[in-house]
Amino acid sequence: MSISPTDFAGAQTEAPPSEESAGESDEQKPPERIDIQPLAEDEEIGSRLKKILVATEWFVDPQVRVEEGVVFLTGEAKSPEHKEWATKLSGNTQDVVAVANRMKVTKPSTWDFTPAWQEIDNLRRNSIQTLPVLLVALVVLLLFWFATKFVAALSRRIAARRTSNSLLREVVAKAVSIPVLLLGIYLALRVSGLTRLAATVLGGTGLLGIVLGIAFRDIAENFLASILLSIQRPFRTGDLIIVEGRKGFVQSVTTRGTTIMTLDGNHVQIPNSTIYKSVIENITANPNQRQTFVVGVDYEDSLEDVQATILSVLKEHPTVLAKPEPLVLVDELAASTVNLRIYFWLDISKHDGLKVRSSLIRLVKKALVDGGFTLPDEAREVIFPKGIPIRMLEERETENRDRKVSPSTDERDQPERTTTQSEGSLTSEAEEIEQQAKNSRLPESGENLLAD
Repeated sequence: MSISPTDFAGAQTEAPPSEESAGESDEQKPPERIDIQPLAEDEEIGSRLKKILVATEWFVDPQVRVEEGVVFLTGEAKSPEHKEWATKLSGNTQDVVAVANRMKVTKPSTWDFTPAWQEIDNLRRNSIQTLPVLLVALVVLLLFWFATKFVAALSRRIAARRTSNSLLREVVAKAVSIPVLLLGIYLALRVSGLTRLAATVLGGTGLLGIVLGIAFRDIAENFLASILLSIQRPFRTGDLIIVEGRKGFVQSVTTRGTTIMTLDGNHVQIPNSTIYKSVIENITANPNQRQTFVVGVDYEDSLEDVQATILSVLKEHPTVLAKPEPLVLVDELAASTVNLRIYFWLDISKHDGLKVRSSLIRLVKKALVDGGFTLPDEAREVIFPKGIPIRMLEERETENRDRKVSPSTDERDQPERTTTQSEGSLTSEAEEIEQQAKNSRLPESGENLLAD
């Protein structure tokens, strides 16, 4: 009995799936029935089935023998699913009454890398298929990247019209541009088919901000404090300030802390959060500063004359300001002296307070001594329980009686200099410390937020 080409073509259309779907058992369904010709001969059935089995390439040396409508299958099948498929195929063939499948299932070798190569091939095919999508996603990301740059530049330009603070302009630019960048990443992931990852990026952004805010609380606090300090500007570069008991000239303010140089020439870094929350004493804000010192005179001296003498010294001193006027006030009745407190004003931007105070104390002391006033020391009472032996020295007493302890006329008439070599010039040390700061290495790099 011959097989018509039409029947063979029909059988081919009902053939099993290609090799790519060989691993999926639910798709390996043989045709329900293969019709050859009415009353097909055994040889024709065997020839037809062998051709089909060879065409699938799922079997090694397949052999088909048919006797009285019973099909005997031998050879090797590459998997149990392929063996089962051959059994069903033979059973659905015309005039087949039974199937005896004696095929052996091929056991893969331990060193068989065929599955790995198949996976690699699948990855290659998938990569080629997804390449256009990835290119489109990359184009979207690049477009939004340039849009972010444009939005940031535009934000800086608009902010520059409102404020001259560089840090504030940068913060505004980032606050506006970051959402644009996040939107671009979200759209790029959606185009790539990573919808879940895109949702995770948007949902995790807020959570990430909270986590980072807790983990880097001090850093965030210092950063926010630097913004507020750069906006409010309680001091400027070169100002002499006192914060947390530390006195020094302001050198710079970065996003982390404020650097000052103390009067001893040491750099001190103070966190911006501490600066913002502490009491700031800006000495340079008002260059006029009042200083004071105390002088004690004898009870027998005329306090009015003492006050006039000291006041004349203050008014003649070149560094003491006339307004506000200096004052000499009686401050305290001590054990052995009447203490007077002297108040005077000076311009600390031009003169150094410590040097001027030293000069005034020296000049006041000389003026009081030259005026015949007494500057007694504090009285002390010493008790000797067992007594002490006393021996009178008549010669010493006579010598002391004849001798008058007082400054010589030459010394009294000699004018006192406003400043001495020990005191140096009375000018302010701000310029000297500023020069030291220029020659020294800053302990922290970064943009000075106080720079204009």
